[in-house]
Amino acid sequence: MKQYDFSYKTLEDIRERLKDLTICLPLSEETDILFKPLMLNKRLLQNRIGIAPMEGFDACPDGTPSELTRRRYLRYARGGAALIWFESVTIVPEGRSSPRQLVLTKETLPQFQRFVEEIKETGLKENGYAPFLVMQANHSGRYSHPNPQTPQPIAAFHNPVIEGDRPLDSSCIASDDYLASLEDKFGESAKLCRKAGFDGIDIKSCHGYLLGELAGAFNRPGIYGGNFENRFRLLFNSLRHAQCVQSDSFMITVRLNIFDGFPYPYGYGVVRDGSLNTDYSEPLEAVRILHRELGVSFINITMGDPHIRPYITRPFLRDDKFLQMEDPLAGLARMYNGSAVIKRNFPELVVSASAPSYLHQFAPNLAAGAIQAGACDQVCFGRLAFANPCFPRDIKESGFLEPEKACIACSKCSSLGRGGMPAGCIVRDAEVYLPYYKSLMDKNKQRKQT
Repeated sequence: MKQYDFSYKTLEDIRERLKDLTICLPLSEETDILFKPLMLNKRLLQNRIGIAPMEGFDACPDGTPSELTRRRYLRYARGGAALIWFESVTIVPEGRSSPRQLVLTKETLPQFQRFVEEIKETGLKENGYAPFLVMQANHSGRYSHPNPQTPQPIAAFHNPVIEGDRPLDSSCIASDDYLASLEDKFGESAKLCRKAGFDGIDIKSCHGYLLGELAGAFNRPGIYGGNFENRFRLLFNSLRHAQCVQSDSFMITVRLNIFDGFPYPYGYGVVRDGSLNTDYSEPLEAVRILHRELGVSFINITMGDPHIRPYITRPFLRDDKFLQMEDPLAGLARMYNGSAVIKRNFPELVVSASAPSYLHQFAPNLAAGAIQAGACDQVCFGRLAFANPCFPRDIKESGFLEPEKACIACSKCSSLGRGGMPAGCIVRDAEVYLPYYKSLMDKNKQRKQT
């Protein structure tokens, strides 16, 4: 394994490296297309920039937004992104990713209603339009950690690639009855989501969480494993339950993995020869059903499991736990080639792409190039939004992003989240988040000494 340094000073430098790697990545000197309006669910968005659902791990213990949560989203609203894809919100208490994950229930609904209203009012006041808000509904599955003490995984199946020599107890594998009960929970979440004032809900199926993991449950017995129909049963049925509240003013969408990064039979979107070469036949069938049978008109494409192989879904430079297994440009090329495959096969579907932040100040050039090349219609930015929530306004005013206002892909925000701390940028927002990182480092040091 190797670490890669980001030494690119110009777009041409990146293009030269792409030639060395014999891969293609769409890059454009012009970023104007990012501010071309986009029609979404009969609503005209003023630009094609979205805030990706980056979990902040800073909710109050009861699941309501804290002051730190509020600070993040109001900064996003001021920044001018036309779409804000809300971070993961659990549909059941036991599926909470951490004790500081957002929870939308009948009890917390009033706080969410005020929060959503404030975000929209802020965007309207600062930019002349309210951001389109999508809430991500999720069950954390094997990554459930609702209590501070120990994780409480609820996995789809035993995955030796993840579990290694510490397999989960069989009691941690979700039963068919339990999975069936979640279908209605997603429907209930959609009702609450609409009441809260969101413009749409995402039935999350990616990044190793429960619905995403089921896509690779080839070895699971019963009605939620084995063949394609079974492995996608929970996603499709959950979406059908959520459709009871779908309308011209409230949409149902999906953030969908099209490649897990695990060899068959432990991941999907790969060829069945034990390698990690992509095979998009099943993802294309999933999108066909979502779009042409279930009426999903907007979808975000992503990949990987950031808990185990983060370089796939969020290419990075340095991290205290992981090292690179491929050049980050290769990961970006896989991501945008995959998005292009979906868009090419479903040209009428509004496709959102992910993970541009690794390119630092050139991230907008990748987003613009991907839209120009027809690989997607819109791009969601995650870590860049942590580093600089006003980046859409900066790009619009100057046509580019200054290096000192870009994410440097150090992955310290991810380290904070994994360490149970509020996640944010310790470089660009040091006053707030550097103390948390120092506390985490002290805690890790004490742990090693004992």
